[in-house]
Amino acid sequence: MQKIEHDGKIISIIYRDEDWVEGLNFITPDEMFVQVGSWWYDKGKVLAKHVHKDFDRVARRTQECVYMRKGSMRVTVYTEELAVLDTFDLHAGELAVFAYGGHGYEILEDGTQVIESKNGPFIDVNTDKTKF
Repeated sequence: MQKIEHDGKIISIIYRDEDWVEGLNFITPDEMFVQVGSWWYDKGKVLAKHVHKDFDRVARRTQECVYMRKGSMRVTVYTEELAVLDTFDLHAGELAVFAYGGHGYEILEDGTQVIESKNGPFIDVNTDKTKF
């Protein structure tokens, strides 16, 4: 698992095929607004049934996670001051979490499929994003 950090904040966490471990593995720290974990269990494992309770949480910004289902894309991550910090490629089966700073994507293959997840609710582009 690769972490890209700047000024003491996590900008991105990259989770690749070789990072998988058996059992439940949380990829993000508990204090992040978005929580991402991986599951690896054998047949017959039963996970406890549950309902998530209502609980007020404060999220000061949107944090995002992308999972590459098919294809590949190049990711560039930026500092809060919009300076390029790092560039990496994501391929099918890989995941990246974006916490602070900025990020941009370039699709590298036709038919690339990505699942994006982020905390909500989404208000609107002007409220939620600064494009640069």
